Amino acid sequence: MSRPTIRDFHDDDLDGVVRLYEDAAHGSSRPVYALSEVIASCREDHAVVAVDGELIVGAAVGRAAHAQGWIVFFALAEDAAGTELGAGLLDKLEHRMAPLGLGKLSILVPEDADRLEGLTANGFEVRNHLRYLERQMPVQRRELDLLAEVGGRILPRNLWTRVSGMRHEKELLEERLVTPLSRPDLAERFGVVPPSAVMLFGPPGTGKTTFARAVASRLDWPFVELFPSRLSDTPGGLAAALRASFEVVGHLEHAVVFIDEVEEIASRRGGIPPSPTQGVTNELLKLVADFGENSGRLLICATNFVRALDSAFLRHGRFDYVIPIGLPDPEARQAIWRRYMPASVVDSIDIGALVAASDGFTPADIEYAARKASQEALARALRSGNDPAPGDELTTEDYLAALAGTRATVSAGTVAEFLEDITTIARL
Repeated sequence: MSRPTIRDFHDDDLDGVVRLYEDAAHGSSRPVYALSEVIASCREDHAVVAVDGELIVGAAVGRAAHAQGWIVFFALAEDAAGTELGAGLLDKLEHRMAPLGLGKLSILVPEDADRLEGLTANGFEVRNHLRYLERQMPVQRRELDLLAEVGGRILPRNLWTRVSGMRHEKELLEERLVTPLSRPDLAERFGVVPPSAVMLFGPPGTGKTTFARAVASRLDWPFVELFPSRLSDTPGGLAAALRASFEVVGHLEHAVVFIDEVEEIASRRGGIPPSPTQGVTNELLKLVADFGENSGRLLICATNFVRALDSAFLRHGRFDYVIPIGLPDPEARQAIWRRYMPASVVDSIDIGALVAASDGFTPADIEYAARKASQEALARALRSGNDPAPGDELTTEDYLAALAGTRATVSAGTVAEFLEDITTIARL
């Protein structure tokens, strides 16, 4: 099965949804709602489908009752079970229903249903003996306008699991950030104060933004990325725009605020005349200090040049942790290569050779090499006039050649400086 597309329900999809319903009715996860109710909700309420070519391979159908949202039908084709498709369908349906001001999204399943992993892995919790599952909507209706004002959004819930490899970094973030924030009762038992601000540092392209997004996804909190370059164009200047954005975030119940390349607005102060960003740096220092006064929010800043930051930024009391994010380890490199390979050729490629050859490359470097190999292979096939047999479209040599023509973003000198910074600057 190729990668399905998730989209809104069309009337022409009804036959496919009915087929999924009938298949489910003969399986272990029999639908609770009658087919007539499912059809009515498809047409009148909210429905999304997953399409592989012209075939409907998944569907999620919901309706709202006051502040309660109900999933009246959720099913995947048999060969799509266990994939990320279910998470995508549930997230798409939730996105469609969020403007209705729902407080919860719930689903009823038969008491003897034996396959609930797709629901429990996506935020739903089992309730009572009926196996009533619900999950909290990450943003309440009153917060939607505030979130839109600062350009915030709700991220898919599976971003954390998509970060393959990098086990040390993931364990560190889980222990230091996610658990204390998501389980404050447990943190209190151990005397741990949940963090309010952290700094991620490392060479360019190592995935600091990916980790920030993954943390927001893991917490199921809105993600607000502030772009200083955009804020600087607002009336009153960058410092005032930052202050206004933080004030809006302060009205949200939960939020992860992310500022990338923070060295651009938090560089070392001093000099005669003072640097143009000195006022912005002063304002940001105040905002970081004040940010920790309210629970339920996390500020993540990222920098490629931690040595360029003003010394006051890294003092205790402002950032709880200063965490290094390095180049991808072998497990992560393997996952990245597989992600950008056509499924038809994966088994014929020597992944181990690619992992070894790409040591020292960033995720973006590997993605570029993989896409370059695909493009070159397609061009070769077009020039020859012959379609290759399935599995022969790309070879290990194609990928190695593309990698050989890819310049590593991070130099050996930069890596050496990063390792030194771990010793002298990191605070874990």
